[in-house]
Amino acid sequence: MKRTANKPALSSERAAYLRQNKRQVRRIRLCRWGFLLLLILAWEGAARLGLMDSFIFSQPSRILETYVTMAGGDLLYHVQVTVTETLAGFLLGAAAGVLLAIVLWWSPFISKVSEPYLVVLNSLPKIALGPVIIILAGAGTRAIVFMALAISLVVTVLEMLSGFRDTDAGAMRMARTFGATKGQIFRKIVLPYNIPTLFDSLKVNIGLSLVGVIAGEFLVSRAGLGYLIVYGGQVFRMDLVMASVIILAVVAALLYESVVLVQRLVGKRFGSH
Repeated sequence: MKRTANKPALSSERAAYLRQNKRQVRRIRLCRWGFLLLLILAWEGAARLGLMDSFIFSQPSRILETYVTMAGGDLLYHVQVTVTETLAGFLLGAAAGVLLAIVLWWSPFISKVSEPYLVVLNSLPKIALGPVIIILAGAGTRAIVFMALAISLVVTVLEMLSGFRDTDAGAMRMARTFGATKGQIFRKIVLPYNIPTLFDSLKVNIGLSLVGVIAGEFLVSRAGLGYLIVYGGQVFRMDLVMASVIILAVVAALLYESVVLVQRLVGKRFGSH
């Protein structure tokens, strides 16, 4: 028979704390869903009573009817297009951003030369570059992915570079005293130290990539949630616009939670927190 290790008994104070914590989590979840339900009911009631212009703001019942109609059509196709473009821009921006941050950390001279340009590019509204991006990449999926990449790239570079610079200086000095090369210091100290910084950057950039994709779809797309929003506005179908916006919010939440899930898996695998 297999022996199982005896788990230490919890103290009464610890058990009471865990019970209180579980009750608090349940209350928070209940309040979240309750607030959402209250908001939907208030929205529907205001539209039916004429307190809100249902033509402009639509109403939950009409949006539900729109979902039923779209479910039998190409709704999943439009969602798939937006998600695919977002992931492409997000992954390219994250990979390129980390590589550029490594180059700038490796060479302080290049970092000091390029820092003002990075600040300006980060402050510049990327939508203003839309016509240039369309001319460079063409009016299609490539332009949309390029827009998402442009928005997320500079943020990744700045955040990762800041994290690299803030790495424990004492640990790096000790490594140098033992003869470690710069590459070894980066692999063994700097990079592991900045895994949390990387995921914090990814959490921000997944939303920024989605913003870039929607902006690109507004300009050149023939498919995607951005296209549905523009089309709904052009034909004065506000129920289609609001339905697409709600789906967009759900997609954004799911993409963010996907990054959080990957962070948890990586944390369990490598023992990082």
